[in-house]
Amino acid sequence: MTALIIFVVAYAGIALGKVPGLMIDRVGVALLGAIAMVVWQVVSIEEAFAAIDLPTILLLYSLMIVSAQLRLGGFYTWVAQRIVVGSAHPRRFLLVIMLVGGVLSAVLANDIVCFALTPILALALIEARLNPMPYLLALAVASNIGSAATIIGNPQNMLIGQTGQLDFLAFFSWCAPPALASMVVSYLIILLLFRRSLRLAAATPLNTADEPGRPFDRWQSTKGLVAVVVLIGLFFTPLPREISAIGVAGLLLCSRKMKTRDITGLVDWHLITLFCALFVIIHGISRGGLLVEIIDHLRAVGIDLASPSILTGVSVLLSNLFSNVPAVMLLLGFLDPAQPEQWYVLAVSSTFAGNLFLLGSIANLIVVEQAARYHIRISVLQHALVGIPVTIASLAVLLGWLALLHGMRP
Repeated sequence: MTALIIFVVAYAGIALGKVPGLMIDRVGVALLGAIAMVVWQVVSIEEAFAAIDLPTILLLYSLMIVSAQLRLGGFYTWVAQRIVVGSAHPRRFLLVIMLVGGVLSAVLANDIVCFALTPILALALIEARLNPMPYLLALAVASNIGSAATIIGNPQNMLIGQTGQLDFLAFFSWCAPPALASMVVSYLIILLLFRRSLRLAAATPLNTADEPGRPFDRWQSTKGLVAVVVLIGLFFTPLPREISAIGVAGLLLCSRKMKTRDITGLVDWHLITLFCALFVIIHGISRGGLLVEIIDHLRAVGIDLASPSILTGVSVLLSNLFSNVPAVMLLLGFLDPAQPEQWYVLAVSSTFAGNLFLLGSIANLIVVEQAARYHIRISVLQHALVGIPVTIASLAVLLGWLALLHGMRP
């Protein structure tokens, strides 16, 4: 009973995103939940440490190091500068933004991609006297959709891939087609919604003399890109992904120009803390067979998570209630290790769900917060007017992909 109370209180706090009267966010709530599991002796300190999936943490940390290398090398700035050349052709410009954002997010952290590209795109849009809203919303949408295609596209996919021991190529082969189709459909939706306002001038002219972003360093950026290629290549070998990733990250830290403090300073320690805390909370609630009882009860009332459509619906609901990572962490205990399709469905649906509302994805918030620095205001309602139809269409694509695959089977 103690474990259940701690779990319910912790996930309620995660859903609210704060604790009334305290300066504490979702990560703080999750950390307090993990601490409570230990203090109330639901799990011992040894069990708490053992519950943390170290391979997943190593993979997440390593990919953050690779992204930091590219960011410090000015690669993202260079990409953004090449994109804005096409701003004279708004429809093509919109498509390029989505393709670049989606592809980069598939192999790098989508949050980092949005953080690096948004300021430069915002200034370029203002200078070109284009309406910044559709383009910046397109970047957020594309980063979420593109990240669904690979195991390393976002944190929840890394967790799913590591826990389910999923093959990198098999994951990509299953998840990439609905991601690509959703990207095309999302582009058309955004184009339709803003067909008369792509060329509207920004309301507030700004002094754009100081361009954001780091200066481009060809050598450092090349090192980062080579690291990405080598890492993906190693993912196709029998070597464990976390070993490949931490080895490549270690080599990047051996730099004559970049300080270790600067590289590790770009690691999202907040997110890593969230993962560790959730591992402890989920371990606490799973002791004593409570998750098995929940599964049996859900099946008794007709909610069988083995059904792809039901799993998709539950994933979308929980992802927007608790955010992607806590939702995935909770649902992993319901999946069958012998059925990889369930794991693919959870990865794609939880990622697509991030586009539904502004708070559904960290990438959305990064775009909105970065844009606000340049007096570009994107409200929750304005995001929802794009996010809701995009998410509905993306989920329809996913269900259509499932129907196609099932129809092809003998």
